[in-house]
Amino acid sequence: MTTDTPDRILRLKTVLQRTGLSRSTLYRKVDQGTFPAQVQIAARCVGWRESAVADWMHNPMFYSVEDAAR
Repeated sequence: MTTDTPDRILRLKTVLQRTGLSRSTLYRKVDQGTFPAQVQIAARCVGWRESAVADWMHNPMFYSVEDAAR
């Protein structure tokens, strides 16, 4: 699915609100490869691509980073 709008970067607070996950669960899922990895924005600043979070939300039980990379 392509859109004319650019992919936004979501900060931690927004990702937690959208997913309903706790901070510790989110980072555990990132480490396990069952949630999209964050992208570096600046030296001490990270975020998540909105499209990657949306992909995860379509099927959170069976999401895999390896599957999303294909």
